[in-house]
Amino acid sequence: MFIVANRVPVAEAYEEMFEARFQARSGQIEKQPGFVRMQVLKPSNPDTPYIVLTSWQDKAAFENWVGSDDFRQAHANPMPKEAFNGEGAIEMHEVIIEAESGKA
Repeated sequence: MFIVANRVPVAEAYEEMFEARFQARSGQIEKQPGFVRMQVLKPSNPDTPYIVLTSWQDKAAFENWVGSDDFRQAHANPMPKEAFNGEGAIEMHEVIIEAESGKA
């Protein structure tokens, strides 16, 4: 499995807008081949960025999403620059160990 963490430093005055945009999104990512899940993590510390985690079957599935028309449409109307406290960052990781409750 391939995990992408998009760290987004949202200014406090724009937190509600940021969250509402994810709640109202049109669902393009869910129909992408190889998509597993998306989680939007709200920071408990105001100096910490939001994290948008997406899980994919493999790196190729993520790269296909980024190259798709659906991706371009999903990112077509960005929030204003003042909505962010600096630059975001994207981290990509390959899952090498996974554990879940009830699974030994």
